[in-house]
Amino acid sequence: MNRLLFIYNPTSGTGQVKPALASILDVFTKAGWIVTSYPTQCAGDGARTVRELGSQFDRVVCAGGDGTLSEVASGMMQLDCPPPLGYIPFGSTNDCAATLRLPKKPVEASLVAAGTGVPFPMDIGLLNGRPFVYVAAFGAFTKVAYDTPQEMKNTFGHLAYILAGIASLPTIAPCHMKVEYDGQVLEDDFYFGMVSNAQSIGGIKPPKVEQVVLDDGLFEITLVKKPISLADLADGLQALVSLSPADRSGVLVQFQARELTFTASQPVSWTVDGEFGGDQLVNRVVNRQRALKVVRPSPV
Repeated sequence: MNRLLFIYNPTSGTGQVKPALASILDVFTKAGWIVTSYPTQCAGDGARTVRELGSQFDRVVCAGGDGTLSEVASGMMQLDCPPPLGYIPFGSTNDCAATLRLPKKPVEASLVAAGTGVPFPMDIGLLNGRPFVYVAAFGAFTKVAYDTPQEMKNTFGHLAYILAGIASLPTIAPCHMKVEYDGQVLEDDFYFGMVSNAQSIGGIKPPKVEQVVLDDGLFEITLVKKPISLADLADGLQALVSLSPADRSGVLVQFQARELTFTASQPVSWTVDGEFGGDQLVNRVVNRQRALKVVRPSPV
């Protein structure tokens, strides 16, 4: 029998992981796995556990929110030969689950993670050497994800991010930045920047979602420039949210790239997969193509 390491965050989402444990473990056992379970105790515990133990197992499965998946993936990136990674979503937004087309019900997701699913290669990003699974971003609203209290996320779900985002509006200011990518250079004042490899971000499909290929070695980049007027900013943000192909303001900049360097006029706070990612003057983002195998439903 093969060995499976099951890492779960007991505080994710509405705390529903623990009541579902018996059903999840039953699915794993029926699928032929010998299971070792580990509840994370604090931030960073999932990465440490898989870094120290992951190489002893044939598969790692994590349960929790996108932050739990990101943390476990970060630990797996430090293994010489990481096993396939399965994911059972229990968070309040679950962007990664939407991108991976995972079932929302725990038992069904468990069956994919340990039974019917197929390991697919997936790109992993690095922000200044720190791994991220689906997004690294700076500027407007990016502080919301890691500043929103867990209790608020549990109670209001995605609405919590929207409420906190509205509250942060008075503090938003553009930052002058030079963006170097794949031999190109762009310099301007930006309200927001996002480097992603996902089909759902903040519960919303990103612009040009049809271009997203999870293992092509390319990020999708979205930048929002400082507008001439508030009306231009509104047009740009509307295009960003509504997936409109036309941005009349010219505020929205979108392209694909493998490697980027962001040089700012002042330290800029970044978020990686919804958690604080540091604040430096120079930030380098690199795509590690097909770095991990993530278990997804098999194609129809």
